[in-house]
Amino acid sequence: MSLISSLVAGAHTIAPGVASIDNPIADFSDTPWWLSLVKALLIFVFLMINTLLVIWFERRVIGRMQQRPGPNRTGPFGLLQTLADGIKLALKEDLIPKNADKVIFLLAPVIAGAMAFVSFAIIPMGPMVSMFGHRTPLQLTDTPIAVLLVLAVAGVGVYGIILAGWSSGSTYPLLGGLRSTAQIISYEIAMGLSLVAVFMFSGSMSTSQIVASQKSLWFVVSLIPSFLVYVVTMVGETNRLPFDLAEGEGELTGGFHTEYSSLKFAMFFLGEYVNMFTVSALATTMFLGGWQAPPGIAAINGGMFNEGWWGLLWFVIKLWSFMFFFVWLRGSLPRVRYDQFMRFGWKFLIPVTLVWVVAVAFIRGAQLAFFGANTGTAAIIVVGVVAAVVLPVTWVWEGRREAANVIVEPPEEVDPFAGGYPIPPLPGQRLREPRLQGAPSLAGSADHRELTDQEDSRG
Repeated sequence: MSLISSLVAGAHTIAPGVASIDNPIADFSDTPWWLSLVKALLIFVFLMINTLLVIWFERRVIGRMQQRPGPNRTGPFGLLQTLADGIKLALKEDLIPKNADKVIFLLAPVIAGAMAFVSFAIIPMGPMVSMFGHRTPLQLTDTPIAVLLVLAVAGVGVYGIILAGWSSGSTYPLLGGLRSTAQIISYEIAMGLSLVAVFMFSGSMSTSQIVASQKSLWFVVSLIPSFLVYVVTMVGETNRLPFDLAEGEGELTGGFHTEYSSLKFAMFFLGEYVNMFTVSALATTMFLGGWQAPPGIAAINGGMFNEGWWGLLWFVIKLWSFMFFFVWLRGSLPRVRYDQFMRFGWKFLIPVTLVWVVAVAFIRGAQLAFFGANTGTAAIIVVGVVAAVVLPVTWVWEGRREAANVIVEPPEEVDPFAGGYPIPPLPGQRLREPRLQGAPSLAGSADHRELTDQEDSRG
């Protein structure tokens, strides 16, 4: 017990800034249980309304990008088109394949749809506000390891996808489920590593603490490599273009949800869009200051725009900026090849993020005077050492990749039977004609018999 006490005391002595912010700053002491239920209901309604709006928004924006109007008949400006599509899905015939595992087939969309809502519970959407006579944060809950909840829920959400593909009893859904699962798991690794740098700089995994630590400078400025990696992984995590490889129409038709119809398909559709809001809200919290106003506006009148319900406005604006980014990607970029996408995740994103996390650890240690009193000099030395290690490795890696990509010119003459099977020539090549060995007039010679055997073996 004394050893643990001494370690805690040492942590307070060496890094008081880190040790003092382990716990969340969100105060739920004046939040009764019924108010938590009200906030949970409001979050659900908020996500449902935003999902209806973003589907309409996506179709309108992509329509404009492709020089067509998009939905404009149902309701003013076509605003009710998404609602009409939802009603149509509910009224469609609900089919279950003959070879499907019915229990798992019905359970999979429920898992995928329900898990999408859970992660929003730890997202701070605003500061302390007054609701029904109580002072409560615009956040459902918070813990010292709140961000791990998002990664854990994302891992559980994978079960909905793989179970949907497996239980359908069909080939294409199974392949789509396996492909989507491998994609999500692969990019969750890089996503988690990109958030480690945020934990180091904020000294906490509590979302309210992370937002508070960005009061003077957003992490998108100081941790731009982590932000870029997170943006790539959040697109891959949500199966959105150009990374919607589990739903390649030319390869796997609809992917893991090919056999689903009616409301079960709507659950997958809803889960995808709610996941987009979840990863966008996490990006806002981790890198864009959360609900805090932009630096220029935050300085007006002593920070009046960082209080009360103003925070919800800034949070929604940042959230929808990411949603526009999703829509812009879908309307601009083609679908990438699956093996290239997986290679990019495993061989580039993960190693780069690991190196960046190590560099951030040394830089943060220099800032906390772990390497001497002169923190500026220590930080420069750390950056120089990391660069001296990373640059040669990158140079060697690039050299090997360029050597592997050297284009080998095909020979002008090719033997079509060299490999045992007839191979047609490439454009510009000529076939090597077989020639007789020895005197052709000697019908009983060994050379003639050998050649005849070769011709027989070639057909």
